[in-house]
Amino acid sequence: MKTKFVCFFFLILVFQNCAEMEKKPLNIGHRGAMGHETENTIASIKKALELNVDMIEIDVFLIKSGELVVFHDEILDSLTDTSGKIEEFTWEELQKVVVKGNHQIPTLDEVIETTDRLVILNIELKGKNTAEPTFQLLQKYFQKGWKKDDFVISSFLWDELEAFRKLDKQIPVAILTEENPLDAIAIGKKLKAVAINPWWKTLTPENSQQIHDEGFLIYTYTVNEPADIKFVTELGVDGIFCNFPERLH
Repeated sequence: MKTKFVCFFFLILVFQNCAEMEKKPLNIGHRGAMGHETENTIASIKKALELNVDMIEIDVFLIKSGELVVFHDEILDSLTDTSGKIEEFTWEELQKVVVKGNHQIPTLDEVIETTDRLVILNIELKGKNTAEPTFQLLQKYFQKGWKKDDFVISSFLWDELEAFRKLDKQIPVAILTEENPLDAIAIGKKLKAVAINPWWKTLTPENSQQIHDEGFLIYTYTVNEPADIKFVTELGVDGIFCNFPERLH
């Protein structure tokens, strides 16, 4: 009888652990692993991979000479040894720019090659007119055998997401929002988005439930403190953007 009780108790623990594993949100490296390496650099991408993330989020701008580069700010001043708007530079000029930590600004091409299908790449269309060149670049990787769900395209610029969706109906799209996340539901439905990506401080049990009821995943940004990670996990979010991905393990 005692043996049966022990076995039964063991099975309960197994089922509980399985349930917890199922509910665990995706670990999304924010701009790579920017808590460890300068954001949006190849070093940051590699660090995120080393920390076993499920997804990596990066930001893209279209520059003067036509390349897509990975950088967060519209201007270079705060993170580099150079001043000016990134979109007004050519690739030849940007190659001479030194990013904090003695890094270079990478192209989207370089970042995709670095991730090498090891994780999902969340490409945020940070700058205007990035939808079409991003779509065109991805065609090269689809021809190499990459799948459409190897990527997620997100943006606060909803018109860019609309432009992207006109070019492709299947690549996953996520709606970024920093205000009331429920306001993103209408555009999410229009674009058949897979997720709404809200600022974590705007989430409540009620609106989280409503977003899920409407059929969207919730990938929330940027959650770094253990208490806040616990809070959004208990809300049932599906993914967490974090500067320190090891905190989500």
